Amino acid sequence: MSIKPKYGYDILRGIKKIELRGFVGDIAPGDIVVLYLSSPVQAICGEFRVGRVVFGLEEARRFVDNYGDSGVSDEDWLYVIGKKRPMAIEVLNPIEYPVKVTLSDLRRLIPGFRPPLSYRSVKPWEELYNVITRIRRLSGLL
Repeated sequence: MSIKPKYGYDILRGIKKIELRGFVGDIAPGDIVVLYLSSPVQAICGEFRVGRVVFGLEEARRFVDNYGDSGVSDEDWLYVIGKKRPMAIEVLNPIEYPVKVTLSDLRRLIPGFRPPLSYRSVKPWEELYNVITRIRRLSGLL
């Protein structure tokens, strides 16, 4: 998942507990979301496990309102208003990797690599999957 550094660091440091998005495709409780922080950081910096996933603006508002200290700001809501299928993703177990993998590193390892504009799934046969597995192993997660 590509994310602005401000929001990504808030997630990784446990401040932001719900991420609002336009529809990103197949994402389910228990999935691991790897965070690529966009410019100026331009690096894979951490991950979180997906908790509950709620679809629809009103459902997301109720979810956030009932959550308590969600870390969701007015600025976050501006991002999803008007989206066809907004969603709220509960952030569980955020981990900031001790080693960041920069865009330059990624392009050296995977020629032609382009970070996702928003979100994409990574399949086990992709080289990116292998890179993420190595990062997770170095981070003591595997």
